[in-house]
Amino acid sequence: MARTVIVSNRVQVPGERGLRAGGLAVALRDAVRRGGGLWFGWSGAVADDETEPHILTSGGVAYVTADLPQTDYEQYYLAYANGTLWPLLHYRLGLVQSRREAFEAYLRVNARMAEQLRPLLRPDDLIWVHDYHLIPLGVRLRELGVANRIGFFLHTPFPSVDVLSALPHYERLIAAFGAYDLVGFQTEASTDAFLGCIAAIPGGERLGSVAFTIHGRRSCAAAFPIGIDAEGFAKLAAHAENSVETRRLKESLAGRRLIIGVDRLDYSKGIPQRFEAIEDLLTAHPEHRRGFNYLQIAPHSRAELSQYRTFRRELEALAGRVNGRFAEFDWSPIRYLNKSFSQQSLAGFYRSARVGLVTPLRDGMNLVAKEFAAAQSPLDPGVLILSRFAGAANELDAALLINPIDPAEIAEALHRALAMSLAERQERWQALMAANRRNTVEGWRDMFLAALGGAASLPPARLAGSRRGA
Repeated sequence: MARTVIVSNRVQVPGERGLRAGGLAVALRDAVRRGGGLWFGWSGAVADDETEPHILTSGGVAYVTADLPQTDYEQYYLAYANGTLWPLLHYRLGLVQSRREAFEAYLRVNARMAEQLRPLLRPDDLIWVHDYHLIPLGVRLRELGVANRIGFFLHTPFPSVDVLSALPHYERLIAAFGAYDLVGFQTEASTDAFLGCIAAIPGGERLGSVAFTIHGRRSCAAAFPIGIDAEGFAKLAAHAENSVETRRLKESLAGRRLIIGVDRLDYSKGIPQRFEAIEDLLTAHPEHRRGFNYLQIAPHSRAELSQYRTFRRELEALAGRVNGRFAEFDWSPIRYLNKSFSQQSLAGFYRSARVGLVTPLRDGMNLVAKEFAAAQSPLDPGVLILSRFAGAANELDAALLINPIDPAEIAEALHRALAMSLAERQERWQALMAANRRNTVEGWRDMFLAALGGAASLPPARLAGSRRGA
C-alpha cells in the first residue's frame, strides 16, 4: 500500500502543546496513518543555525520536523510568507512588503526542506504539500530526481492575475506550480483565477477547465472544498453545553442573547467592520440595547509584524470607543478577548450563541462558519451571518450573506438575526447542516488523494448555489 507523505509549514506532533488539534489536523493525521506514512514540516522552533531534522514515531507514523535558523525565520516566515504572500493572496496590496532577500530566503528554505525530505521518501509515496509557505518545494524535489506523484493544496484564496502580477517575481512563483501533478483550491473561483495566471506567464498554457502545462509538463487544477466532521462537532457541542466554561458564559449573559465571533487577530477577518456594525445596530435599533453581548475572541497572531501591531491597537481603540459610547454600569456591548480557547470550549460557546458573526474580507473557506452551524441545537438554533467573500458562502447559502466591508449591512443582518422567528432559524439551520454533511473533511482528504493517485477522476466544476441569504 502506498504511503501518504504530508508536507506542511507546521506538523501536528502527538502531545505537542499550543497547536489546536482541529478537524483538519485529525484528517491529515489519519491520512498519514494509512500504510505508515510520514508528516514533515517546521518544528516551530528557531535555532542559531541549521540542525538535523527531529524524528518521532507514533502510531506507525513518522513525524519529522526541522528547526529554522533565526535569519530564515525572520526572512522566509515573517517577511515573505506572512508579510508578502499572505496579504497578496487576500487582495491587500497596500500591506504587501516585498524585499529581495526575503524572496531568496523563501526559495532557500523550500530547497533545504526538499533536500531534508528526499532521503525519507519511497518510490511509491504519494506526496501532498500544503499552503503558500511551500509553493516552490516541488520544484526542488523534481530537481533531486523525485518522480513520485506530488500534489499541492492552497488553503487561502487565489487572486486574479491583475492582483498577483503586482508581486515581483510572480512569474517564477506561478511557474513553480508546474512541478505538481495536481493543484487543489477551495473554490472554483480560485481555480479559475489560477488557470488564468497560468495562461498569462511565458511557457504556460491552459488546456480546458482543469488541465494546464508549464514548459511542456502537464498538470491539473481543481476545486476541493474542505469541510468538517459535522456530526462529531455536533456531539462535541452538545457535550460542551454543560461544561464549566459554557455555564460561566451563560451566567454572565444574565439572559441576554450572545453574538459570537472567533478569529485569529488578522486584518483579513473584517473585525473592525464588525465593531462598527455593533455601533450602527445600537444607533439604528436602540431596542437592542442591553439585549445582547457580542463576544469577539481573537488570539494574537504574527505579533512580530508591524502591520499586526498596528491592527491590534486599532481594534482596541475601536472596541473602547463603542463601549464608551453605549456601555452602562452593568453592561457593555462588546467583550473583546485576545486569548485562545480549546475546541471543546468554543463548541460550547457556539451552541450558546444566537448569532455567529463570520465576516472575513477574503477567506479560502472559513471552517468557523461550518463549526458554528454544526454546534447549534436543532430545537433552538442560532443564525449564521457570513461574508460573501468566504469560500464557505458557496455552500452555506442558507446563512445571511453580507458584504463584510459595509458595517451598515452587517448591522441590518444582526437586527434581522436577533428578530428571526424560530421556524425560519430552524429551516436555515437544516439547510446549513445538509451542506456540512455533503462536504466533510474526510471526504475532502479522500477525494484529493484519490485524484492525485489516479484512482478517481477530478471533481466536476461546481457552480455556486443560489444565494438565498441575501
